[in-house]
Amino acid sequence: MTTTSEPDADVVTLLIGQHMEIRDLFAEVQSSTGEQRTDAFARLVRLLAVHETAEEIVVHPATRRSVDGGDAIVEDRLAEEEHAKEQLAHLESIGTEDPSFPEKLARLREAVLQHAHHEEAYEFRYLRQHHDPEQLRRMAALVQAAERMAPTHPHPSTQSATANLVAGPAVALFDRVKDAMHSALSDDRK
Repeated sequence: MTTTSEPDADVVTLLIGQHMEIRDLFAEVQSSTGEQRTDAFARLVRLLAVHETAEEIVVHPATRRSVDGGDAIVEDRLAEEEHAKEQLAHLESIGTEDPSFPEKLARLREAVLQHAHHEEAYEFRYLRQHHDPEQLRRMAALVQAAERMAPTHPHPSTQSATANLVAGPAVALFDRVKDAMHSALSDDRK
């Protein structure tokens, strides 16, 4: 996962860069088959999970505090995120070889890209208006820290900053052990 940024990047630049990476990963999953599709989908799942968790911990609370109408903006984004998490969890459960996977992936892609557009148009631009460059750089560092402790798989219904801070570390540890076991098992098959 390449969620690194330039040393002076602000939170908006960081997250828009991740949106671009998410678009690329969707294209990679859609255009690949077999083990390559499975690998690309695992990277997509991980990026979406840590990205959304970090936004829920850092970005959404800042929007609520500093933007007029911030509560409504965040509630709309959380509803979109919950829907996408449910779709992603379902896709993960059926696996990339399921005959319905491509169609369901296309629906998820559309929902996620629409969500990203809404964040960029209705949330990120206001963050730049209401926070100075140094605050935005500090928020980028907080997002990166949150991503390091975030769950690596979707967990629908865990979408508030409080829920993520309380349950996040335990769920993240479970997810990371699960990822390590999956990786070890995959290596054994080669």
